Amino acid sequence: MSIKIEKISKIDELLEVKASDIFKISTDLIVSKFTDRNSYVPEIDANYVFDQQTTIAILLGLKFNKRVFIQGLHGTGKSTHIEQVCSRLNWPCVRINLDSHISRIDLIGKDSIVLKEGKQVTEFQEGILPWAFQNNVALVFDEYDAGRPDVMFVIQRILESEGKLTLLDQNKVLKPHPYFRIFATANTVGLGDTSGIYHGTNQINQGQMDRWNIVSKLNYLSEDIEIEIVSKKIEANDDDVKHIKSMVKLANLTRKGFELKDVSTLMSPRTVIMLAENYKIIKDIKIAYELTFLNKCDETEIEIYKEYFQRSFGFDI
Repeated sequence: MSIKIEKISKIDELLEVKASDIFKISTDLIVSKFTDRNSYVPEIDANYVFDQQTTIAILLGLKFNKRVFIQGLHGTGKSTHIEQVCSRLNWPCVRINLDSHISRIDLIGKDSIVLKEGKQVTEFQEGILPWAFQNNVALVFDEYDAGRPDVMFVIQRILESEGKLTLLDQNKVLKPHPYFRIFATANTVGLGDTSGIYHGTNQINQGQMDRWNIVSKLNYLSEDIEIEIVSKKIEANDDDVKHIKSMVKLANLTRKGFELKDVSTLMSPRTVIMLAENYKIIKDIKIAYELTFLNKCDETEIEIYKEYFQRSFGFDI
């Protein structure tokens, strides 16, 4: 994995701004905003609704160089939350999914044969980690609890606030850019999967977990906020909002049922958004529900999900 990038912003090209004005949350934090944007800065979602605690955690990470770990159930928008904070501060942000195919070589880099002046020569090609480490980049490790042990130990050293990155193959020790930041998102909090729904996750070395300065939990939002998010996402009219209220009620029933172990699949906020989008196209809530969610569920639990639907919408499916 070879990456080349221009220096994104000079250190002196920063503005000090009030977080409360930008993110519409209650806080006295003053944060830094880069004056320039480039292709690594995420696009702004004007309709995004920020969670108070998680936003403050991310801002502390950016402002004070804290290592921030965000845990939450699937579909709660953990990585998107980091991206949307960065987008409003013009902070370049790169996400890496730590699936089982990501290796130490992918992160650090490797020797490759390249053509120079008509001759084949061996040249070290930087991986994503040395590149990000030397730039003002917010590096986000997604699915952190699914990372391979060899990858996790590479990451462990740079979790220290002044941690340096040693490239053994190059006999080099890299110092971090003053505005390099690191985040992680995961479904579990490093203790393994106790719910049985996140196959492939691992327990995280507690010595490594101890290096994360801030841990924020982003789970399902209040009913009113979820309705607001979904409504903005699909640009809902008054009729759509009525159905969205029932969709969120339905989703909360599946979540409660999952908590009580009545059902094995729940509707995440992402699923509710997909259901709302599909309903807006199909204009038939029964078909939209079946295509979006019901067909994913265990056959033995279908009647329970149909009952949830009836309780939410007032008619049978």
